[in-house]
Amino acid sequence: MFRYHLKLGLKSLRRAPVLTALMVLILAVGIGTSMTSLTLLLALSGDPVPQMSGKLFVPRLDARPLESYTAGDEPDFQLGYIDARNLLRDAKGTRQTVLFGIAPAVDSGRDDLQPFFEDGMTATRDAFAMFDVPFVEGGPWSAEDDANAAKVAVIGQDLAQRLFPGGKAVGQRIRLDARYYTITGVMGLWQPVPNYIRVYGSSATGRPQQLWIPFSTAVQFEYSNNGTTNCQSVPEPGYQGFLDSECTWLQYWVQLDDTDQVRAYRDYLSAYVAEQKKLGRMPRPPNVALLPLMAHLEKAGVVGNDQRLSSWLAFGFLGVCLVNLMTLMLAKFTARHGDIGVRRALGATRAQIFQQYLTEAGVVGAVGAVLGAALAWYGVHLVGRATASAEDFYRMDPGLLASSVVLSVLAALVAGLLPTWRACTVRPALQLKSQ
Repeated sequence: MFRYHLKLGLKSLRRAPVLTALMVLILAVGIGTSMTSLTLLLALSGDPVPQMSGKLFVPRLDARPLESYTAGDEPDFQLGYIDARNLLRDAKGTRQTVLFGIAPAVDSGRDDLQPFFEDGMTATRDAFAMFDVPFVEGGPWSAEDDANAAKVAVIGQDLAQRLFPGGKAVGQRIRLDARYYTITGVMGLWQPVPNYIRVYGSSATGRPQQLWIPFSTAVQFEYSNNGTTNCQSVPEPGYQGFLDSECTWLQYWVQLDDTDQVRAYRDYLSAYVAEQKKLGRMPRPPNVALLPLMAHLEKAGVVGNDQRLSSWLAFGFLGVCLVNLMTLMLAKFTARHGDIGVRRALGATRAQIFQQYLTEAGVVGAVGAVLGAALAWYGVHLVGRATASAEDFYRMDPGLLASSVVLSVLAALVAGLLPTWRACTVRPALQLKSQ
């Protein structure tokens, strides 16, 4: 019986190709818009490293002057050099690292490749284990390299292929800002979604940096921060004056493996602030925070109100499309009351009429699903291309693609319920008399 109803539905749709195309297009645009928006929202709000997110925390302190204090102020989202150095020295977590961005000139020494600038990152070796960074060649630098400010580097696959096409990179030397660095490892494909490593001063939708050097080395050679720097007063002259100031420019991460360690680290931060107050620093009331990864991303506004509002508006637009689809179906089915009267007079039951017209609505949904899924995929692709370094970030998940198909068919069935019910209420005697 379903095949019979399907055959009748397809025949009916072919009878009015313009109206059918309009219904399919309306449904497809609504599905494509809503699923594109949902894909973007899920990409930004997802857990970027599920196996580690419960162990990664961001400590936040407040070393700003008392004059600008307002009750309820959040602690600063970054640390100054003094606090980052002290927390690294005390090493109260399982692992800890401190990050800031650099943009050195890279010279491979090849005649056929001109020097170029490359966005990079400074860190300690713990960062690679904390952030679950894969390696295809070599590995991180050593703890001794961190301690000795060694001239070593880790690079990504793309940069390795650019610098050493077809050859091994580990053990090779590259020139960064007139100094030679030895490559210890090549990172594999690594694209956390979102890019949580450094959400202040870089994009949450961008690719991770392809060039990493030790934090101690960057400080020794006086690299400036390629990112966000906040200063409440003018630092003393020179790089050392900047380091000794209360300017905040470093993003600090710590790995804590269980609740006891988290509790102990909070106590450590409170004790640390009390100690610094005795030294004449941190004049504001104690203000300490220890944010887990997902809370940190929320505070950083990775998923802002604009993205949420866009998603709600997209699904609201889908609702408008369904109302229009229902209106078109109602008009189409109403114009066929004569056919319905004849079928009822020949013995078709209301249930059979209901099944036939609901099947017809399902066919519209199935065709709209294919077109809507294609529009959603293309929309995500366009957003990725329009956003710098985000073409690999925004991708249509196969599960969402399947969901868009199911949603399209269900939406068409829901929109077809009222027109189908109206078709079932047709009185055959009245329709036959009017013919």
